[in-house]
Amino acid sequence: MERIIDSELRGLESMIAQMCELARGAVSTALHESLHYGDSYDKIRETSDYLMILADQVEDKAVEIILKFQPVASDLRIVKTFMRISYDLARLGRYALDIAYVNRRFNGVRDCEEWVRAHIKDMGQKVINMIELTVASIKERSLKHAKEVSELEKKVDELYKSFLDKVAKSASENRAVVSSVLIVRYLERIADHMVYAYEALIYMVTGKRELIE
Repeated sequence: MERIIDSELRGLESMIAQMCELARGAVSTALHESLHYGDSYDKIRETSDYLMILADQVEDKAVEIILKFQPVASDLRIVKTFMRISYDLARLGRYALDIAYVNRRFNGVRDCEEWVRAHIKDMGQKVINMIELTVASIKERSLKHAKEVSELEKKVDELYKSFLDKVAKSASENRAVVSSVLIVRYLERIADHMVYAYEALIYMVTGKRELIE
């Protein structure tokens, strides 16, 4: 027999699912435009702002559920997890907006050397993969992608550090280099937030606070 709280939790889950799709789309669009042409800054800004609104709504709904139903431990974990994940997804929107600003202000990395473009393309694809795996895990309430997410995050960190090392050795100082450094930083932060979201998911599923290693 379904409990009243179950429909409320589904509503919360639906809001998170919407945020997942919006965040992935914003990051994907911003990254694509950093490598190619286009200007979706205004559209991404609208998406980013809407993600912040949704995050606030998730928090309000979560508090309402807690006050109204006084959920048991397993339900409370779900509520707390969705609150945490909504914050991470809202941050993805802000980082996508940061990348979009770099694209508008410095033309992204379109004018960079080929190794820079290849580096960002590789790093960006890994970040998108992390988002997709985390989103799939949230929908399925499954931890089967934990190792993949962890390994991708480590590779993103390695790419970030190796990129900075290579740029530091370069004598060129121009707008394209500034743009590329900013973008790889934002991508690295996006990867971190996907790990945070996955660790929250682990807590929801298992009741244990564990770090992805």
